[in-house]
Amino acid sequence: MKKILSLLTFALSLTACKAQQVYPLNTFFKGAPNYAYMKDLDNRLAPYIGTFKATYQGNKITLYITKEDHLLINTSGIRKYYQDVLHVKYTIKKIATGAILQDNQIPDPNDPVLNKITSVVTNENDNHSISLYYEGTHCGVGWGRITLKKINSTQITWSYYPNGSLLSEDTCPGNPDTKVYLPDTENLVFTKQ
Repeated sequence: MKKILSLLTFALSLTACKAQQVYPLNTFFKGAPNYAYMKDLDNRLAPYIGTFKATYQGNKITLYITKEDHLLINTSGIRKYYQDVLHVKYTIKKIATGAILQDNQIPDPNDPVLNKITSVVTNENDNHSISLYYEGTHCGVGWGRITLKKINSTQITWSYYPNGSLLSEDTCPGNPDTKVYLPDTENLVFTKQ
């Protein structure tokens, strides 16, 4: 009897399993079924992986860009899907004093999205540039879009488009550091290390 039940359970699990559907990276999530996988089939993300450095307004900016395969994304209950993404960690150091102004390499356990930068899509019409979403600093200040574009095998450009935020004591209590240290500019050249 145990054998029959085991075989029946196994047979039911086989019929219930469906292979995960794989789509190209830029597939719009609403056009794919729940739990689909938007995979970097053409290695569009690979040129951006690594450590890149630049200077801007007296600061040295270091980007640490890594790729995560198969990240589960939940769009507020609308759809859940997996996607290959880039994560950008960074340090910003004042050149004159050597003081570190901001470093997001270790996530804040009280606010895991603080200063988080994650890729959203590649732009095939713009030399496969990468669009990323910046969650912002405390209270979401500075949230917005970042575009990285490959110049050659060792250089990329950075363009940051922050959105405004209205703050009050109710929406941002206490006295958190809401200064955005990221370079607020277009086409800043970073060199791979």
